[in-house]
Order: sequence, then C-alpha cells, then structure tokens
Amino acid sequence: MNNKRNLLIHVLCWGFVACMPLLFGHSDDQWPRTLHHFLRSLGGTLTCALLFYINYLWLIPRLLFKERRRAFYLSNVLLVVAGMGLIYGWWLLNNHVMPAIDPGAGPRPPRLPMFFYNIIMLALVVGLAIAVRMSQRWQHLEEARREAERSRTEAELTNLRNQLNPHFLLNTLNNIYALIAFDTDKAQHAVEELSRLLRHVLYDNQQSFVPLYKEVEFMNNYVELMRIRVTDHVHIDTHIDIAPDDATPIAPLIFISLVENAFKHGIAPDGSGHIAIEMSQHDGDITCCITNSNHPKRGNDKSGSGIGLEQVGKRLELMYPGRYTWERGTTDDKTMYFSKIVIYSHEH
Repeated sequence: MNNKRNLLIHVLCWGFVACMPLLFGHSDDQWPRTLHHFLRSLGGTLTCALLFYINYLWLIPRLLFKERRRAFYLSNVLLVVAGMGLIYGWWLLNNHVMPAIDPGAGPRPPRLPMFFYNIIMLALVVGLAIAVRMSQRWQHLEEARREAERSRTEAELTNLRNQLNPHFLLNTLNNIYALIAFDTDKAQHAVEELSRLLRHVLYDNQQSFVPLYKEVEFMNNYVELMRIRVTDHVHIDTHIDIAPDDATPIAPLIFISLVENAFKHGIAPDGSGHIAIEMSQHDGDITCCITNSNHPKRGNDKSGSGIGLEQVGKRLELMYPGRYTWERGTTDDKTMYFSKIVIYSHEH
C-alpha cells in the first residue's frame, strides 16, 4: 500500500509540474502559442525528472549513503552537463517542429541567463532528491528506533517482573516462617492466603495490564495475610473506593512494594504502629496513598534488599511516562511516612 501511494504521489507531482504551462498560460494566448510554450518547457521537465530519479533510485543510496561523496558529486556534475545538452537538444527539435504549428515562432537561440537558470533548476532537482531520500531514511531510522525502544521496554518490564516475584515471595515466606513459631493455625491460614496471592503473581502478573479489581483483591489478600502476623497494637485502616467490577487497566503489582514498605517500616520494635491504605479511581485516574508510622530499619536489619521501591519507579516510568506523579516523604514531625501515587488516564 505504501509503494502504491508513493507511486501515485510521484505521478501526480510530475504531472502537475508538466501541465503548469497549460494551467497557468495567458488567457489571451492562442492555442498554437500555448502548445508551443508547453512543448518547449516539456524538455526541461523530462530532464529534471530523469535527473531526479537517477539520484533518487541509484546515486543517493549507492554513493551518498555509503559515504562515497566525491563520486556522488562528480556524477551529478556530469549529469547536469548532460541535462543541459538534453534541454538544448529539445530546444532544437522544438524549433524544427514549431513552425508547422506556430509560424510566428522562429528559431531563437537561448540566451545566456537561460543557461544559468537551467543549471540552477537542475541543481535544485538534485537537492530535492537528496531531501526526499534523507527524509525517508530518517523516517525509517526513527521507526527502527521506536521498535527497538519498544522491544527494550518490554524486555525491561519482563526483567522487572522476574525480579519482583522472588522478592515478594521471599518476604511473604519470611512472614509465614515467623508465624509458625507461635501459632500453627494462623500459619495454615496464612498459607491459604499465600496461595491466593501466588495465583495472582503466577498468572495475572504475566500480563502487561490487569483489571483494577483484581489488583485490589490481591492487595486485600496481602493485607489480610499481614494482619495474621502483626499484633493487635498495629492499627491497619483500609479505605478502598473502587467498584468490585472496575476493569480499569493497571500494571500488575505496581503498588505492592509500597504496602510491603509500610509494614516493614510502620511497626515499632515494641509491636505498635499505624498503617493506612487508601485507593480510589475517578474518571480513569487511579490514586493510591499509603501512610504509616515512621520507624526506619535499624542498621543490623537485613530484611529485604531495598529493590522494591526502585522497581516501582522504573515500572512507573516505563508503563506510564508523563502520566503519573509520585509524592513521598515524612511529615514535619518525622512521625509518619507517606507515599502517594496518582496514575492519570491521559498525559499530565
């Protein structure tokens, strides 16, 4: 389809150039004079077209694009000289034919300015061929660059997902391991909750996007799993303002690292703390805000490798470039930490 479209564009452009003497001739010209003017200019048009396509189809891709610039310029100098010979030969032929059509058109040798005009015209045609070819080459390179960028993005997302799954599973297994030591019933319930989580991780997480309600179910399952482990002195508040059947597409596991971070740093050594999780969706804009007590890890705490939040930033940039905001930090009194991500339906 592209080849047919390009061919049609070329035919229409050169046809318009060739017919300009007929389209824009003086209204008071007689038909023989108009025909004479058209035929006389046709030689220059055909010569320009010949010079254009010799460059367009052969010289530019085989010489200029392969850095053989000296051969390219020399070839075009010879072509311009040959083109001047063709135009002059057409002029001679035209003057032999025209007397039979327009007796008033006698042989008039071209003046010196016409030679310079034709040279400039042929040089401009060569420049036009270069410009068209260069623009096409740039377009092809841009398409190849975008395809490479798309492939790179998909590869990075796959790599991030492959890193995230073991990271999440390791933290959850550590939680269950700690639970087994003092309450086997809760540990069994935790394994059931974990099986639901793994179903989401193993299946839904392999897709680029999942319905929002599935991601909400996953986060709720994770929070319930964490409720089993923490003490009653940890207050966990969840406010989810999302319909049970909300199918707004969302990148899977995009918020789970924030929840993990809240449980990791929101619980004091004495087992107290406060964690608040809020999620909402309005007109396609998804907001997730998590607030927790600020209890940073001690220096000897080796739990987790810290890759979770780094992955959140990478995934947001790859999946939602220009369509998200991420605010995070501590309150003025340093007692609370907050992290708020807003994913917009359109570029913000």
